[in-house]
Amino acid sequence: MADRPLCLVTGGSRGIGAATCRRAAAAGYDIALNYVRDAAAADAIAAEARAMGVEAEAFQADVSKDADIDALFAAVDARFGRPLTHFVCNAGATGKLSRLDEADPKTIRDTIDLNVTGAILTCQAAVKRMSPKHGGKGGSIVIVSSAAARLGSPNEFVWYAASKGAMDSLTLGLARELAGEGIRVNAVTPGMIDTDIHASSGDPGRAARAEKTIPAARVGTADEIASAIMYLLSDDAAYVMGGNIAVTGGR
Repeated sequence: MADRPLCLVTGGSRGIGAATCRRAAAAGYDIALNYVRDAAAADAIAAEARAMGVEAEAFQADVSKDADIDALFAAVDARFGRPLTHFVCNAGATGKLSRLDEADPKTIRDTIDLNVTGAILTCQAAVKRMSPKHGGKGGSIVIVSSAAARLGSPNEFVWYAASKGAMDSLTLGLARELAGEGIRVNAVTPGMIDTDIHASSGDPGRAARAEKTIPAARVGTADEIASAIMYLLSDDAAYVMGGNIAVTGGR
């Protein structure tokens, strides 16, 4: 429906992205769900959203690639026929855990291409839909950062930590650039969260081992991060611009 907000979530087929899609659908947002490989998982999330009474569709794209980004946003435009109003910049990866001097340069480049360049370019594409300068009606962008940006992730993936530090800078700069155009930009900083990103990094037991370093004495859930994202997307956060909510259990 044309009067419903339209939210695009990159990396929306699993973890924090999937939890955000579910919460946004429950709140009445139409959902554009991006995934890179797992079509079945993405289609299942879209079906869950449609069962809540909203429009939802999954779109395949590797947002580390310029051409895929262009095609993704064009496909969302064509499918929904109206400007994007909300964007969750969530897609990201760590690469395999190691010290920096032991890391494959391809792992580092792939991480930066996705987490930094891909995030900047998808935000750029979102702004071109949201800004009144481009015919948009304003909106809200939420960038998913990480506590790694301030912890540094030594002996694990300092390149990933550096990529998330870039997201903190992107949030501040873009928020100030767009504040006068009715577009709010904010970030959420997850701490240690129970998702499959740890298995993807080669250490499925990482989150459980970290519990002793967390004041809350437990790891967080994807749904807890999605809750913070939904606050920032919503009009309840109308005066929050350039903010960064840490959801870290006190870590």
